[in-house]
This record gives sequence, structure tokens and C-alpha cells, in this order.
Amino acid sequence: MESLRSGEVPGSAHLVSRAVQIDSPSFRAWLDVADTPRTVWTAPSEATVVGSGAAATLSADGPDRFTAIQETAETLFSSGDVHAGTEAACPRLFGGFAFHDRDEDGAPWDAFPGARFVLPRVQVTEAENGTWLTVNAVGPDADAESVEARLAAEQERIADLPDPGPVAEPPGVVSRTRTMSTADWRESVEAAVERIRAGDLQKVVLAQALRTELAREVSIPDLLARLADTYPDCYRFLVEPEGAEPRASFFGATPERLVKRRGRTVETGALAGTTGRGDTPTEDEWLAEELRDSEKNAHEHQLVADAIREQLAPLASSVRTGERSVRRLATVQHLFTPITATLSRDQHVLSLVEALHPTPAVGGLPPERALETIRDTEPFDRGWYAAPVGWFDAAGNGSFAVALRSAVARETSATLFAGVGIVADSDPDREWDEVQLKYRPILDELEA
Repeated sequence: MESLRSGEVPGSAHLVSRAVQIDSPSFRAWLDVADTPRTVWTAPSEATVVGSGAAATLSADGPDRFTAIQETAETLFSSGDVHAGTEAACPRLFGGFAFHDRDEDGAPWDAFPGARFVLPRVQVTEAENGTWLTVNAVGPDADAESVEARLAAEQERIADLPDPGPVAEPPGVVSRTRTMSTADWRESVEAAVERIRAGDLQKVVLAQALRTELAREVSIPDLLARLADTYPDCYRFLVEPEGAEPRASFFGATPERLVKRRGRTVETGALAGTTGRGDTPTEDEWLAEELRDSEKNAHEHQLVADAIREQLAPLASSVRTGERSVRRLATVQHLFTPITATLSRDQHVLSLVEALHPTPAVGGLPPERALETIRDTEPFDRGWYAAPVGWFDAAGNGSFAVALRSAVARETSATLFAGVGIVADSDPDREWDEVQLKYRPILDELEA
């Protein structure tokens, strides 16, 4: 495996990739036997990918991490001997970035650098035109003959995967430890509201972390299978750094796309403003109507939509905003506005990621003052929480989500993250309740 940091790509980093169409295996069974680091990416209207191991790993730190990863990847992809058979099976780099541009070395993020992407050594891709097996190799010894031999061996291995049986029940939560008491939370929200009313801020997103101890080790394949059943329209992901002992798994089912780029077409959206789900269809619709009519939520949402359009404007020949709607998920409802753009010239998707991160939906406005408030207020490291996760290819196309509704699991512990947008008329108690609501997607898959 080639481990490549920015500026350290050897001239011998030759890429060889081969793919073949196969019968669709059990993705849960495949993930269960996959080598670390395991990779999962599944998103609405996109191919589902489960990767095993790493043919190459790219990493970077600091404020230039977006550019560093892009430049390193361009060097890697420039020497490719690729025969894929379909676009979805072509080599792609999967990974993400830290929320802040400084290093985060506290638990549970000690194994996660400022940016990290892997080219899976072996991956299974379920696309519209079938299921594909891809084998990648990088390095001076990479050659077509050995890759094709590995491809044949992996094809036999996958064909012989055992039936994984029924999806296991959640492991059970033994204890919970919060990073912030209700009193400290109230004080933080009130201080943020004072800054907003004084004109220092328009909005800031404050988050909490919840550490759970589990009755037994969590099965990531089973957990992701349960999330797929409950949140089929969300962006589900798994990122694992190699070399972490014990193995660390960052996973989630986020409703928020950051950006998707194909050619000069860009898709993104504003997702801000939240309420719960009702116990009956009537109550559900009443809550949705209350969300639509809420001045506080409408104001928070409009701040996000306006900022995204402003962030895209310097890069685009046109930016278009769709109609605002209510997006319903299993436990919450959000206000959502789709936003599309046409780029004025070719831009790598990572340039768009850098331009949009962090959106006001996870940071605030003005961005610099909001980030300063977050650093001063939150008693934990965000790490990769609320940061970009996704993939990109040799053409600079790619898809990224915002890593919300997420957690880091290690053996019999899991740390969950959730945040809320604070504006001038935010109520600390209601915001506390919203944070607890946003824990539910992951917490429900841990509690027995």
C-alpha cells in the first residue's frame, strides 16, 4: 500500500485498476470480511460502494488540506492503467476532512488526520447497470497480471461468501456521559444569543457529544444495515483509519448533501430548521405546518440558503434555487431548499467542498466569528463531525455529504454528535431538546 502525504507522491506511484461484473453479493457479508480500512458510501441516486483495504492512502493537515489532497490525487491518477468496464467501477478516492483546520488529537479522533482518503484495494460497487468488482494496486510493483489474478481470486472469494443470517439486534447502552450539563448548555446558548443580538453574530451552530458504553462490541455491518432500513434516503458512510488500535469506525446516516459535481453541473441545498415527527399522520402534518410557519426556523433556513448562493456565486455562471419544502425523516422533519449551479469554468469538486465548508447549517455567520465561538464554547473536539465526507474521481467529479447524525465507535464504546443552530430568538431548553432528538438516529441503533 502506498501511504501518500501532500507533496510526497513518488514518481513510481503507478496505478493499475481492473474490474469485472459479478452477481450481487450480500453487502453485509462482504463488509464483515473486508480488510481494514473498510469503506462504505451509499447515497440517493448514486452507486453503493463497499471497499476493503487500501491500495493507496492520501492524507494532509492544516488549512491547505483541500488543495493538498487534490494535488496529490492528481499525481496519483496521472499514471493510471485502468480498465473498468463502467464509470461506477473506475478508481475513486473515498474519505473526508476534519471540521477545523487545526489538528484534533483528542479521543476519539486521535487516528483521524485533517484529511484522509483511500483508494480501496478491493471494492464492490452496486450501480444501475449491475454489480462490479474492482481491484486496484499502486506502486512500483503494480502490474496488470497480478491485479487480474487478484481480481479472479476475489471474485471466487465473494461468490463463496456465507449467508450472514438475520441482522443482529443493537448491542445495548450500559451508560451515557454528556460533554455538557443542562446548566452549562443554557449558559452557552444565552451567551451566543447575546452576541447575536449585539450584532457580533447572525447565527452559530453549537454541538454536543455523548459518549456511550455498550453491553457488547457494535457490529458495523449490522448497524449500517439497520440504518439503511430506517434512513434509505440519507447519505450513509463508513470511514476507518488504518493502523488504529482498537479499530475506529466513523459512520453515519446524514440527510445533508454538501455538494455533488458532474462536469459543470453542481447540486447542493439548504437544510436547516427542525421539528420532530408526530405519532399520527394528523400530528405529523401539524408539526410540519408549524415548522413552515415558524419565524425562527424560517429565518435560520434563509440565512443558510442565502449564504450557499453567495459561496457559489464567484464560481458559477448561474445559481438557481428551488422551492422550499419539508423533508421528512424517521425521527425529524427539516426545511429544505434545493440549489443548483452551472460552473463558469471547470472546477474540481474539492474546490467546491472548500468553498462551501462549513455551511451556516453547521458553522454559522459570519463564518470566522462563528468558528471562533464554536472553539471557545464546545468542550470537545468536533474532529470529522459536521465536516465533508464523500468521494471524487480522476475527472474531478464527486459527491460529498455533511457528516451529521454520526458517531465514532471503538470496541464497546461509541461517541455520538449532534448540534443545533442558534439565532436571536433561540430558547436554550428547546435547543437542548432538539439536540437529543438528533441523537436518536444513531442512539436507536445502539440501544437494545
